[in-house]
Amino acid sequence: MHVGLRIHPCGRHTAIFYMVVRYKARDNREPRQYAGNTKLEVAWTVVPVAIVSFLFAMSIVTARAVDGRIEREPDIVVTGHQWWWEVQCPAANATTANEIHVPLGRDMLIGVETADVIHDFWAPRLGRKVDAIPGRRNFVWIRANRIGEYFGACAEFCGAQYAGRRFRVIAQDQAAYDTWLQSQANTAAAPADNVAELGQTRFGELTCANCRNIRGINSQKQYAPDLTHVASRKMLAAEAFENTPGNLRKWLRQPGVVKPECFMPNLNLSDSDLKALTAFLETLR
Repeated sequence: MHVGLRIHPCGRHTAIFYMVVRYKARDNREPRQYAGNTKLEVAWTVVPVAIVSFLFAMSIVTARAVDGRIEREPDIVVTGHQWWWEVQCPAANATTANEIHVPLGRDMLIGVETADVIHDFWAPRLGRKVDAIPGRRNFVWIRANRIGEYFGACAEFCGAQYAGRRFRVIAQDQAAYDTWLQSQANTAAAPADNVAELGQTRFGELTCANCRNIRGINSQKQYAPDLTHVASRKMLAAEAFENTPGNLRKWLRQPGVVKPECFMPNLNLSDSDLKALTAFLETLR
């Protein structure tokens, strides 16, 4: 609803009449001519220049304080994909997806890259946003001062599912973080029963193995999220839904329905394949 000031026509006519009478020329002389005011012109030039120069200097100081000097390798490397985040932990030679773990109270250097188009990594409560640009690695420092979960997203329009490319940062005490990091360094767990063992076999026979890595089982170029410890993650499909056996089964059955515009193909899996693959993936903790 638009609310504005309305003036009655009589009021407008009165104002016009007043201005015609008040400012009517009294004689035919030329108006007084002003050549300029040197002091005023100097003031309105010097003051804005001084303000802009001050803001420019403070911006440089702030930028250096926010980023700091990069003199070492990053603690974590995050790579943007359409439509998910690859997370590498070089210290543990481990890879996960859409879930970043950090120790409490430590400045963590994040290397940000992209596998395709421009993305933007942003966890608002932990640090500034930074672009992921093809062909280069950018850096950003993040720090969590409280134990808990911090949510992030892509802040750059990168396609139809860019709003669905979310991630979370989990801040832990040092002992819990070390335990998590050690677990991520391990290779995949062995199937727990015959159904899970069948699922592992079907994983290799179907086209699942063409896109996804499972350390100790399958290794190739990373087209889709690493599944080595997929069952340990809280969410699936870049925060699209909670990681439960039921949701995992729905995801395998109809990925394009659960997450529209995703690149995961529908393999039209049979009920037996769905049961076996779900059982196998649930062992990967």
